Amino acid sequence: MLDDGWGWSSGRVVGLLAASAILVAVFLARSSRHPSPVIEIGLLGSRSFAVASLATFLFGAALGGMLLSSVLWVQNIWHWSALQSGLAILPGPALVPIWSAVAGRLIPRFGPGPVVAGSTAFAVGVAWWAAAIGLRPNYVTGMLAGMSLTGVGVGLAMPTLLGAAASSLPPQRFAAGSGVVNMVRQIGLTVGVAVLVAVTGTPHTAAGQLTAFQRAWVVLAAIALAAGLTGYLLRRPQAAVKVPAEHITTASTIGADTDT
Repeated sequence: MLDDGWGWSSGRVVGLLAASAILVAVFLARSSRHPSPVIEIGLLGSRSFAVASLATFLFGAALGGMLLSSVLWVQNIWHWSALQSGLAILPGPALVPIWSAVAGRLIPRFGPGPVVAGSTAFAVGVAWWAAAIGLRPNYVTGMLAGMSLTGVGVGLAMPTLLGAAASSLPPQRFAAGSGVVNMVRQIGLTVGVAVLVAVTGTPHTAAGQLTAFQRAWVVLAAIALAAGLTGYLLRRPQAAVKVPAEHITTASTIGADTDT
């Protein structure tokens, strides 16, 4: 699915993947020893924070791929204008604040896990595209139905995951934890776009394009489902987990010395 010598077994691709793995390992090792790391590894000592971060990464990947694929489809396959494309994807984002409010009411009753699991509606929406969308525009029965379900999923998942991650940490780590989980979300979005491009490839026929997008939507649905199942492992908020002292920055100590 990759052209011009960039196949999965090519030396360039294998080399880049290996280099990426090495750089990630070096980054994590450096972060574990640095007094002011970009990512405080000790934050992952909180089970809820680690689970929420993983689910956020997976859901971000599904979201990034979904958004790009929907725009590419209506513009390149259905040949809609930029304005038509924007209006086509509008119903999904419009539902997010509504279902975010619903999530806020459900979390105290059921806990964050079941609410995030409800985001599997996102997976159903993307899978609906794979089953229902055709080469001839069928917006209402194809795109709109799936887009609406993705809006429900985003509204249930994103605020719940961000809130669960922050609430699992001591108050003095809220800012650091929020920064980390938002960074994880952004990385997930980037990875999702990369997955979409890699899976769709460069088909040269209309039938090939339909098959490529269907394959991509199935993959994205699987990633969203994995995010929902991972999020289901979240527990109800308990006493905040104490982050090991060696992973906490020395900012508070410096401030105390200044006061004295």
